[in-house]
Amino acid sequence: MTSTDANATASPLELVRRTLGQAWRDLLSIYYTNTPIWRLLKSVGLLFFGFFCWSASSLLLSYGVDWTVLTYTRAYGFVLILWGPLTHAVVVPFVIRLRRTADRPIFRSVARHGSKINLSVFLTLVLILGTAPVSPMLLDFQSSLQNGSGSDVNPDLVCSKSDGEITCQLSDSDGIDAVVVTSGGREIERLEGPPFEFTIREDDLEEVVGQKEFVVELRDADARTLRRYRRYVSSVPER
Repeated sequence: MTSTDANATASPLELVRRTLGQAWRDLLSIYYTNTPIWRLLKSVGLLFFGFFCWSASSLLLSYGVDWTVLTYTRAYGFVLILWGPLTHAVVVPFVIRLRRTADRPIFRSVARHGSKINLSVFLTLVLILGTAPVSPMLLDFQSSLQNGSGSDVNPDLVCSKSDGEITCQLSDSDGIDAVVVTSGGREIERLEGPPFEFTIREDDLEEVVGQKEFVVELRDADARTLRRYRRYVSSVPER
């Protein structure tokens, strides 16, 4: 009986199982293909895919989409930018070579489980950085989004932190009548006139999708929002 005949007589569940099994075998075949051109294609492909996941997730988070899964897709993309090329340019060729040359039990064990070890380390890093993101992976698109509002008011918001307190100030106060600071939708500071400099405590800030953040809104005399800045505590530099 040919594979075509077997598929024709198989149940839908069996057909799905065979399709998934074949897809998995094809994926493993591509994963272990070790020619220079395939190493280059896989490395470049994962580099761009990681950048897409990182930037797209950061953009959605900047829009205020508070889905926890986005913090992990952001971490996945950030780690993949480095880990994808490292895997296919270094780890996979090393594992394949070790499988051919290993003559000691410990080396043979490493060669046999090398890909699983590599994948486990990768997923562990994604989970850690998704739960506790570091400053270099935090992209803030908020300012660039607000630049499209048509307002001429666009001062820099400069913040620094020390001993559990965050101090911020604007580079220019022209055209601004009020500054409102919120965290998790709760107002924690309001300034009705210059100088627009304020200090807030980290303990007063709400945690959103796994990290503390605050939003600074610049308003005009009609209480219309001119600019909005979102700042993550982890991205504020120490002074």
